[in-house]
Amino acid sequence: MPSAPKAITMGPDHWNDGRSKSRVANYTAFWDKDAAHDGEEHKANRVENYQDVINGYYDGATELYEYGWAQSFHFSRFYRGEAFAQSLARHEHYLASMMKLRPGMRVLDVGCGVGGPAREIAIFSGAHVVGVNNNDFQLGRAQRYTHKAGLSSQVEFVKGDFMSLSEQFGEDTFDAGEEQSWLAHYYHTLPNFYSRPVYAIEATVHAPSWEGVYGEILKVLKPGGIFGVYEWCMTDAWDPSNPAHKEIVHGIEVGNGIPEMRTIKQALQALKTSGFEILHEEDLAARPDEIPCLENVLERKANYSDSREVFGGRRAGT
Repeated sequence: MPSAPKAITMGPDHWNDGRSKSRVANYTAFWDKDAAHDGEEHKANRVENYQDVINGYYDGATELYEYGWAQSFHFSRFYRGEAFAQSLARHEHYLASMMKLRPGMRVLDVGCGVGGPAREIAIFSGAHVVGVNNNDFQLGRAQRYTHKAGLSSQVEFVKGDFMSLSEQFGEDTFDAGEEQSWLAHYYHTLPNFYSRPVYAIEATVHAPSWEGVYGEILKVLKPGGIFGVYEWCMTDAWDPSNPAHKEIVHGIEVGNGIPEMRTIKQALQALKTSGFEILHEEDLAARPDEIPCLENVLERKANYSDSREVFGGRRAGT
């Protein structure tokens, strides 16, 4: 198995904003340049060293995202004539409204980036949002932007690994959490089910395993809670034996800091295995929109990857 990339000697390794020069310089070494030769050993190495993969990517890409995209690092569906920022906000509002987030709730945003969705959802719903992120550079920017927006009393950020949430926050802690996925757990008493949610937006795609991160989210949810998530995964049209498909996946992984792209079936099964039950799930790319989902962003290759919405709730007493 390939070993983790070695640090390159570049003088002082860190900028004064939390970023590591060596992590950025060594990021692409986790993949073989040729998709055809990027095999199981490379993938296993990325999964094992997922924190270096994720931090190396975002140390280098965060400012590019903010400049060329927005402070919300996710895709969304577009309507003709709709402003870009409006589309991103609507995507976040939809998740918050489906989860029935409201004032008085304490919500965990898993993989919060620089806090764009957390701030928008806090304003829209009135809930108190706690964002967790393992990247120092992004955390500093999230705190600065939130202070500038006058939301520091309603939105807070902490450093942490989404693979060990229960160690950091304790079990049965949050009414709601943020994370992009498409699975849901239905509990028979809807008012109780909706009163304790959690959400995530296109963040758990970076996890070394969905079972691991979903399991941690389940632990920190209060009994009867709901987990709403937008997840980024491969559709059933993906054929790993097709060289063209493999090339697309390789580009998605390298270009987005993802250790391993996985399928819709894997995501849904991981939610069930973790103890969630599906309340609602859909492939947002399959909606009959006038402007196909991700059409312009992924050069009409949206049939190979998709943003999926799922809601998951805890079993009472677990």
